[in-house]
Amino acid sequence: MTWRYRPKPNVLNEQLSQRLCELAKQRLRFGSPRLTVLLRREFGVVNHKRIERLYAEADLQIPRRKRRSRVGPQRQVPMKQASKPMQRWSMDFVHDALYDGTRFRVFNLVDDYTRESIAIEVDSSMTSERLIRVFERLRTDVGLPAQLSCDNGSEFTSRGFLAWAGWRNVDLQFIRPGKPTENAFVESFNGKFRDECLNQHWFRNLVEARDIIERWRLDYNYQRPHRSLGQLTPMEFKNLPQPMA
Repeated sequence: MTWRYRPKPNVLNEQLSQRLCELAKQRLRFGSPRLTVLLRREFGVVNHKRIERLYAEADLQIPRRKRRSRVGPQRQVPMKQASKPMQRWSMDFVHDALYDGTRFRVFNLVDDYTRESIAIEVDSSMTSERLIRVFERLRTDVGLPAQLSCDNGSEFTSRGFLAWAGWRNVDLQFIRPGKPTENAFVESFNGKFRDECLNQHWFRNLVEARDIIERWRLDYNYQRPHRSLGQLTPMEFKNLPQPMA
């Protein structure tokens, strides 16, 4: 014959567990710390470790919420192909580093019809306010397009940029999250830009990077043949007689 200790039921634990489950059903987004506060209001001082243990035993953990990305209005159908200059520009960012490892950002802006590189902005950071200044400069120099195509980056979905687009009557066309092919023109440009410019140079500082990149942009627009344009440069293609609307 063997003797074994049979634990006695802990009345307080049973009461705490029952009340904990009731409170958890009432307060669906309350976790263990806040439920502990509520229990202590009813039962007095209770060790938080006891409540945490009962909380885990009852499997009351709150599922973690998936982080929601900030997205702007999403188009539901593919956009029609641009049929003239200034109809739609596409924009995107790429990243690179100086020789010492300092990271910088590059903002690319491309005309979907002519493939012209409208602007390449280089800086250590690029906020929505900076983008607005870029577009305001372009508005004075060359004008603004009817549409802008972009992904759902925070710079493009910020309140300030959305307000600016509405003020200037520019239609923002957001691609669907995870669908970079819907912004194919600027994605293709990004690949050429990285292969032919960024990967070919080591930049000592941002001044040098801006100078080399701007010279590449002008060469791309005026000298580089473009296969999809019948081996014309973007500027040659842009200057062709446009079909009647």
